[in-house]
Amino acid sequence: MRTFLDDNFLLQSSVAEELYHNYAKDLPIIDYHNHLPPDQVASNMQFENISAIWLHGDHYKWRAMRANGIDEQLITGSASDKDKFRAWAKTVPYTVRNPLYHWTHLELQRYFDIHELLSEKNADRIYEETTAKLQESNYRVDGLLNRMNVEVICTTDDPIDSLEHHKAYANLGKKVKMFPAFRPDKAMSPENNAAFNQYIDKLAEVSGHEIESYQQFLDALKARHDYFAAQGCCVSDHGLSHLYAEDYTESAVKDIFAKIRRKEDLNVHEINIFKSAMLVQFAEWDHEKEWVQQFHVGAFRNTNPKAIKNLGPDTGYDSIGDYKQGEALVKFLSRLDSKDSLGKTILYNLNPMDNELFAAMGGNFNDGKIIGKMQFGSGWWYNDQKDGMTRQITALSNIGLISRFVGMLTDSRSFLSFPRHEYFRRILCDIFAEDIVKGELPHDMEWIGKIVQDICYYNAKAYFPFK
Repeated sequence: MRTFLDDNFLLQSSVAEELYHNYAKDLPIIDYHNHLPPDQVASNMQFENISAIWLHGDHYKWRAMRANGIDEQLITGSASDKDKFRAWAKTVPYTVRNPLYHWTHLELQRYFDIHELLSEKNADRIYEETTAKLQESNYRVDGLLNRMNVEVICTTDDPIDSLEHHKAYANLGKKVKMFPAFRPDKAMSPENNAAFNQYIDKLAEVSGHEIESYQQFLDALKARHDYFAAQGCCVSDHGLSHLYAEDYTESAVKDIFAKIRRKEDLNVHEINIFKSAMLVQFAEWDHEKEWVQQFHVGAFRNTNPKAIKNLGPDTGYDSIGDYKQGEALVKFLSRLDSKDSLGKTILYNLNPMDNELFAAMGGNFNDGKIIGKMQFGSGWWYNDQKDGMTRQITALSNIGLISRFVGMLTDSRSFLSFPRHEYFRRILCDIFAEDIVKGELPHDMEWIGKIVQDICYYNAKAYFPFK
């Protein structure tokens, strides 16, 4: 019987152990998509306690606690941080076979050298022990990132964000590099007319552009795109239910924007036209600057109206969507490709039923000029667990070139989430090793080891044009 979470965790053969320990384990981490707060990075924040760094904003844990019958007061409410930690510790034993069980204990081991299982019985002691360590200077943000050998992080930032913290951090010359990512979702979301007009007014303010016409709107957004590039940004990101690819004319989009500024509500067709036009515009700007564009597709968001009203968005009430993806994906990518405006693209799929569709679709638009130009992105959100990662890796292996894959990312709001890269690397090594053991791949450790290293680090280092 294997010991839980030992040195060879998830590695089912000596070949897997060799691949992981000799080739993957010690590589640096390029975390090219996350939701870490830039101000906390720039200020080298010191966290008051384990709850502040581990539970605040973590809707993965919140969902598990609700399922375990924990009162909302102990999740997002006004209970003390210690009581919230106790509630989480009470939940952890019931997360068996959920990735949270693995992540929780990996993080306790890697950051705090705690190898016991968290439960209600030891909650107070572990709370005090971890909180005490977090007061040490090497447990500030810099120390936590360096402990995991992080080389690059890319945050997620709105076009109207000042990026003041990115600029301040860049001037410090730290070992870990932090870059912004251009996330313009709010700039193409006119569903709520009043909120969208407020956003446009704020965009006008920060860009210094008057915005009454569609062209002025584009000019202001382009100015922000240029501003992001000046701060080292070279990636964009979109979080969408599905791609938008309606046919449209420029005059129609101008009319729709004028209607928005007159504070007139749009119908569904007009909303989709506007979104379609904006997606193309953003993609063309990305291509001009040789940025990498990312599309996180398939989330069914804010599914519980009562909870959203009480707690707001991003509190654990999103799900996997069953949207029809293929037709719009073809149309959008084709529209860009026909104008030679399709740059490096990563497609993340939330519904695993569509894995093969996304893996195949991306491959349709490789052009032989850029290695791995079109990427089927890592298992995302509900899929960043053992089965989800395995299914994504298998789909990409069967349909594309897994050897050119740019690997894992945390997509997290927590500075304790970087062991997810280790989790991915162990799973990846075990998958390759299983094929070697079965004689489906040659027992050429130098070559397969190189492929593993490329996926874990070197492909991303070559793919993203970080300065």
